[in-house]
Amino acid sequence: MAFQEKKLINNPNDVVTEYIEGLAETYPGLQYLDGFPEVKVVLRADVSSDTYDKVAIISGGGSGHEPAQAGFVGEGMLTAAICGEVFASPQVDSILAGIRAVTGPKGCLLIVTNYTGDRLNFGLAAEQAKSEGYKVETVIVGDDCALPPSHGVAGRRGLAGTILVHKVAGAAAAAGLSLDEVAAEAKRASEMVGTMGVALSVCTLPGQVTSDRLGPGKMELGLGIHGEPGAVVADLQPVEVVVSHVLKQILSPETNYVPITRGNRVVLMVNGLGATPVMELMIAAGKAVPQLQLEHGLAVDRVYTGSFMTSLDMAGFSISIMKADEAILHRLDAATKAPFWPAGVDGNRPPAKIPIPLPLNHLTKSDESMGRPLQLSEQGQILELAIEAAANAIIDLRDSLNEWDSKVGDGDCGSTMDRGATAILEDMKKYYPLNDAAETVNEIGSSIRRVMGGTSGIIYNIFCKAAHAQLKANSQSVVTSKQWADVLEASIAAVSKYGGASAGYRTLLDALIPASSVLQERLTAGDDPITAFILSSEAALAGAESTRHMQAQAGRSTYVSTEILASVPDPGAMAAASWYRAAALAIKNKVEPS
Repeated sequence: MAFQEKKLINNPNDVVTEYIEGLAETYPGLQYLDGFPEVKVVLRADVSSDTYDKVAIISGGGSGHEPAQAGFVGEGMLTAAICGEVFASPQVDSILAGIRAVTGPKGCLLIVTNYTGDRLNFGLAAEQAKSEGYKVETVIVGDDCALPPSHGVAGRRGLAGTILVHKVAGAAAAAGLSLDEVAAEAKRASEMVGTMGVALSVCTLPGQVTSDRLGPGKMELGLGIHGEPGAVVADLQPVEVVVSHVLKQILSPETNYVPITRGNRVVLMVNGLGATPVMELMIAAGKAVPQLQLEHGLAVDRVYTGSFMTSLDMAGFSISIMKADEAILHRLDAATKAPFWPAGVDGNRPPAKIPIPLPLNHLTKSDESMGRPLQLSEQGQILELAIEAAANAIIDLRDSLNEWDSKVGDGDCGSTMDRGATAILEDMKKYYPLNDAAETVNEIGSSIRRVMGGTSGIIYNIFCKAAHAQLKANSQSVVTSKQWADVLEASIAAVSKYGGASAGYRTLLDALIPASSVLQERLTAGDDPITAFILSSEAALAGAESTRHMQAQAGRSTYVSTEILASVPDPGAMAAASWYRAAALAIKNKVEPS
């Protein structure tokens, strides 16, 4: 099935010119020629052919690959970029205009990605410019390693490795080298780099429908940056496996795409294809570096991770590997004002990044004083049972919590709570001094603090800290039911104090406050502690359900409409009611077996 993709654009026919206008407004060092819509050329604002005394570096191609190529115009990289329509080579007249605008007496180098349209149009423009007296050299970049070596005229496609060639050529030109010398360095760099891409989706051209030809659960290896088919469609795999396959393909001695062998130094580029989050790109980079080092015996001297040459809104990434030496690294590290070249990457990187040890907590107890007792007291057994039941209730409720939270928050309440509950279960087996209620509660807070992020994590940590303080004030080894009720009350007060919420704010307190009130009331009335606990857990559930009718006054839900809020209960309140109810039932079943 195909469907119209949503785009934040005006007229689909104007996307390239409007992109160029926005780019120039954003970066003072960039300008464009007054030739819209036929001539779409981005150039350095400080360069004129009349006065420029260095070799001009010019590249370009179809648009839709932003930031390539216009985003790499700037001192130390490109002097001008020629923009075609989306996925269409720029016209000869547009390329000629760019050459005329920035080429001085030292001439210009055209860096062209290996696509038939680009080769023909840039080639004809180069010949015309030469006939007008300009010095022009051309370097074709074909770094694709996905497809078998071609025996025809098409050859390997130009991919993200082209950006590294831009940087080498731009730095060489900025150093004052001649046209022949700059062209030689660029050609050498182009022969040292190989690239392969992996896509999870195809891209959507402005104004057109989205294709779903990949289907769910599939990925395409070697998909082209214009959406052209790749080498193979396969089932989606963990990124570590995908990275391994890509690296083996690029470095294959059978195809010999790049002259890289064990012991060489290399540069790694992980390039997003347009719709891949930075998080996923960094995960891929983090897996690629040790594989290059350990499996392929290569020294990784530089790592560039980001979106450099995209394919509109395609999900996926490409990996480029360039053979490096001191000359290449010197060019890559040279200063540039190109807006999209990554900052903070230059300089030698260590062979391995060893995490800095965590600073010690001087108040931490010695290992001997903490840990699970060899034999549990009756109170310890009940505490373990309650904790286990509460944690498992949260784990069982994860998907429901996420579903509710997707409507009123950021959709991760269940996953966050699940991490905390899982950590509690694991840590309880090793570390919790279950015969000591105060220190057990404190350790629960430590487990939560270690793995639970966001607001939920800090709220439950405050909850546990307050409970620990209240329990420590009790000098008796056995905690009474009334003392547990006071602990719950103190914890609620601390959460309310620091979080700013109270009853009716549509938070977890709307479950815990009714539970605390009923627990105190029933114990004061002389009810059996188990009965009081069960009744208070029913009050917690009722309180959580009542949040459907509340207008949120705390957290992300405050930004959600009343209609949406009414469709689901507050996830935090439901989580609190669930673990509280599970603990109550577990203790009841332990003390009063049926």
